[in-house]
Amino acid sequence: MASAQSLVSGFMAGKGHGSVVVSSTVERYSSVYLAPTKIDKVPIFNEVRVTSVNLYGNYGITDKLDAVISLPYIESKGSADERVLQDQNYTNRRAGLQDITVLLKAKLLSRELGTNVLDILGVVGGSVPVSDYQSKTGLGYIIAIGNHSKKANVSGVAHLKTVSGVFFTGQAGYSVRDNSAPNAFVAETKVGYAGPKLYVDALASIQHSDKSGTDILQPGFTGFFPATRVNYVRLGVSAFRPLAKGFGLSVGATTYVSGRNVGKSTGVSGGVAYNF
Repeated sequence: MASAQSLVSGFMAGKGHGSVVVSSTVERYSSVYLAPTKIDKVPIFNEVRVTSVNLYGNYGITDKLDAVISLPYIESKGSADERVLQDQNYTNRRAGLQDITVLLKAKLLSRELGTNVLDILGVVGGSVPVSDYQSKTGLGYIIAIGNHSKKANVSGVAHLKTVSGVFFTGQAGYSVRDNSAPNAFVAETKVGYAGPKLYVDALASIQHSDKSGTDILQPGFTGFFPATRVNYVRLGVSAFRPLAKGFGLSVGATTYVSGRNVGKSTGVSGGVAYNF
């Protein structure tokens, strides 16, 4: 599920330091990127609204090793006609805790480039479902809250910090998945400013699934949505403003600008953070 901020940043928390963030995101989409073209209505459900509440935390185990954890609760609602729901035995709402994600991020190398600093990081982690939410065969699972697969992820991150506070971050990695979900290449670029009274960034992220996946409503599709190829290009912006005694507020927005077997979703988010 989309959020304005990614789970992995180029900054390290520092030993004994970290943050806890509670955020909420609301997304809508009424058109879908399918193969080979985009269609202007979600099959069966016409329009979908996704609301999520996410608990995020990170902690500096050492100055060069951080732990990250994330757990979202997601509600997905469609707008299907009641007669269609009754005839097909579908539901317009699915909700529950989705997948817990745990990551370890290590600073592998740090070099001064004039007045700038370049850090090279390595990230390993994984996700597992924490509830029995359903993602089975049938068009009724278009609004499933996830693909109910376990995932193992590895990525590398390059993070350039300038003396002015402007930074550039690039990361790329690979995600291995079960439950017939195709493995995927994932990458992200980010540019922003990190100062004592304001943090802002803009990002572009991509996912490109292996060709072993299927395409919705195309030859080879069995109606089992976790097995579909999910590709996308997503753009986002976010900002954070510290307040008093470690607390701060975050806001963000995200939108999908291209994809495959994914909704053309636009969303906004907001949250409260406590930094220690």
